[in-house]
Amino acid sequence: MQNNDQQLPGDSAAEGWPDESTRTELDSLHARVAELEASNAELRETVLREKAELENQRRRLHRDLEQARRFANEKLLNELLPVYDGLEGGLAVEGGDLASMREGINLTLKALLKVAENHGMAQVDPLGLPLDPERHHAVSMVEAPGQAPGTVVSVLQKGYVLNDRLLRPALVAVARD
Repeated sequence: MQNNDQQLPGDSAAEGWPDESTRTELDSLHARVAELEASNAELRETVLREKAELENQRRRLHRDLEQARRFANEKLLNELLPVYDGLEGGLAVEGGDLASMREGINLTLKALLKVAENHGMAQVDPLGLPLDPERHHAVSMVEAPGQAPGTVVSVLQKGYVLNDRLLRPALVAVARD
């Protein structure tokens, strides 16, 4: 069999070269590959920057948390300094009568209680109240005429709560049945 198709000397299909439409498509694909490679490089750079930013943020957070832990009591301790100064001043007094020393100690105690109150701590002083096992610890039962059974008649040691959470129960004596 003979091929009757005539091949022209400038015919690219005959010479093994792609024709014009194939070349255009190939150029278009090369351009698209270059575009995607550039986009990929840009996305890689963005990911690396975001990763670095997250690492920096993690370090900052860790540092801030450590600082907060180290200085968490700073405000409380600053408020305690005047109480500390008052106690030192009271100890420095060489003489003086018992009444003035008692008054100084009482003022210092009030200042200390005020600082504690400012930070959410409150005293539990249940004298005359019914026994509350959640906040009071009965250490003894005593005869107490005129008091209802189970009523706190004596507080041996006051209790304390911090923001409604019991720190220490009050040690109390309770009226016997």
